[in-house]
Formats: sequence, C-alpha cells, structure tokens
Amino acid sequence: MAILHTILTIIYVIDCIALSVLVLMQEGKSAGLGAIAGAADTYWGQNKGRSMEGGMVKLTRVLAVIFFVLSLVLSMSFINK
Repeated sequence: MAILHTILTIIYVIDCIALSVLVLMQEGKSAGLGAIAGAADTYWGQNKGRSMEGGMVKLTRVLAVIFFVLSLVLSMSFINK
C-alpha cells in the first residue's frame, strides 16, 4: 500500500502544478463593454470551445476533477493508517 500511496502522491503533485500553470495561462472572463453592444456574438465568441483557449478550459476542468478525487483518496488513506 505504501507504493500506491507514493505513486498517487506524485500524480497529485504533478496535477497541482499543471492545474496552477493552466489557470495562470488563461485569460480573464470579463467581456467589458463589448458584450453590451453585442460584440460577443462574433465568430470567435461562438467557436471559442474549439479554440486553444476552449481546450485549456476543458483541460482545467479535467485536472480539477482529478485534483478533487485524488485529494479525497489520499485523505481517506491517511485516515485509515
């Protein structure tokens, strides 16, 4: 069990670093005054999910779920010791 705990801890640390980097690389969600005039309905705004930024948002969600699950698993294994 100690080996599994060590492997999960290493994956957890890598996930934490990757999640931090991804969050810092993303742009803010504020649309500014352009959203009032309807400038958010451009081609770029409609296809944002297919862009690199949209991919980063999806990857951030996946890494956040992995972070949450690993946090629970590692805390349960710590309690059982």
